[in-house]
Amino acid sequence: MSDDRSKTPLAVFDLDNTLADTAHRQRFLERRPRDWDGFFAAAPQDPPLSEGIAMVRQNAQECEIVYLTGRPERCRRDTLDWLAAQGLPEGRVHMRTNADRRPARVTKLEILRRLARTREVRVLVDDDELVCEDARRAGFTVVRADWAARSAELKAAQEREGRT
Repeated sequence: MSDDRSKTPLAVFDLDNTLADTAHRQRFLERRPRDWDGFFAAAPQDPPLSEGIAMVRQNAQECEIVYLTGRPERCRRDTLDWLAAQGLPEGRVHMRTNADRRPARVTKLEILRRLARTREVRVLVDDDELVCEDARRAGFTVVRADWAARSAELKAAQEREGRT
């Protein structure tokens, strides 16, 4: 019997403001200097975003789920615990290294291309418009997660500071 898992397409989901509502922790980014430790320490209390959660469950019927986040590796345990607490399907979680400060659109596209070398990436779901634009330009099917409140501070953090 052959392993058909390698033929199963991937559905790739961002976390912050796609599956997890970060509004309650934006205050940590509004300070100068930004309080990154506080921002990430509050992540376990993120409420789930029902639209994103429903999309994961729907895609899990035909796809293997992969989570692709700009969160640093030091947040892995909290992130895995949060995903499990939401009853989401298990899946590989790709995180940036703790010292990686490149823009999210660079780090995420790099991982998407690596995944696409051996598997079909059926969809990327992400809230970051620059990540979505670059992924679309690279030929990926993209759904822009526009169901969370926009945050100028988070956008700056993703693009200019390479933090999430």
